[in-house]
Amino acid sequence: MKTALLVSAAVIALAMTSTGAFAQSRDTIQVSGSSTVLPFASIVAEEFGSAFPEFKTPVVGSGGTGAGLKQFCEGVGDNTIDIANASRPIKDSEREVCTTNGVTDIREVQFGFDGIVFASAATGPDFALTPVMVYKALAAQVMVDGKLVDNPYKTWKEIDASLPDMPIVLAIPASNHGTREVFQEKVVAAGAEEAGLPEGLSDEDKAKALTTFRQDGVTEIAGDYTETLARLKSDPNTVGVFGLSFYDENKDTLKVATVDGIVPTNESVAAGEYPVSRPLYFYVKGQHIGIVPGIEEYVQFFLSDAMIGEGSTLEAAGLIPQPADKTAEVLAAFEAGAK
Repeated sequence: MKTALLVSAAVIALAMTSTGAFAQSRDTIQVSGSSTVLPFASIVAEEFGSAFPEFKTPVVGSGGTGAGLKQFCEGVGDNTIDIANASRPIKDSEREVCTTNGVTDIREVQFGFDGIVFASAATGPDFALTPVMVYKALAAQVMVDGKLVDNPYKTWKEIDASLPDMPIVLAIPASNHGTREVFQEKVVAAGAEEAGLPEGLSDEDKAKALTTFRQDGVTEIAGDYTETLARLKSDPNTVGVFGLSFYDENKDTLKVATVDGIVPTNESVAAGEYPVSRPLYFYVKGQHIGIVPGIEEYVQFFLSDAMIGEGSTLEAAGLIPQPADKTAEVLAAFEAGAK
């Protein structure tokens, strides 16, 4: 009987939290997550505050996709965020955490595209990279004469004669960033496949070969892109990994590399020609709609043609617009409560 009462009390407490017991205690939308989405969401938040004076300007933070979704999935209520920005889709494991913590109405909103680029100091030499070159530069072990050995390459030119005779110094996103996961899939894994791995590797050893990077010359950046940019400024030999939109904002001090012979531009990403690109998202906690004022209006405003369409405010800030019919589909799914 005592156990049953305790369980019932827990269920009631969760239900109270889920149905808006915090209605009167917070009136500002709280957003966190991807550093790639941060500048776009910040612009929308400011514009929204001006366009809708009846609502407070949303507060937008960063910290990376993984960190933002972790906050998002902590539960329902006043002390949890309303929206998580993301530069990759939410994982099944993250959805499971959300469900365990009572976050059961998760609405995915895709709003455009971005590319992932390699950039170095504007005064430095040109880089024409391929995934296999990048893999050979950063992997802790690489294939030499048919077996895995500790990475012997000290300069880019040792990897390929077409590359600059510069020491290998890379600043890549740490695992808390959605950028890292796309980088792993479209650069590291693709490069490893071309370079080749020993036959008969166990799944565990293969995963280790793809995720273990050298300690000399490779720095994993847990902060946002400004920290990566600071690395480049302090060491001009550094090649950093950025979102295309961030590079566009700083192209006066940076030089972008080609990948597989393609220059990363809005046009080459939108056309599917540039190989390292991804859609951008944010996730809305449906259980907070109607409780925290302005969430539905914020999403509708974000997805408006003026914000994300051709010639829009966010395109001017570096967003690569998605087709208008895709945006209409996303908005309809959001308003219908699709998860």
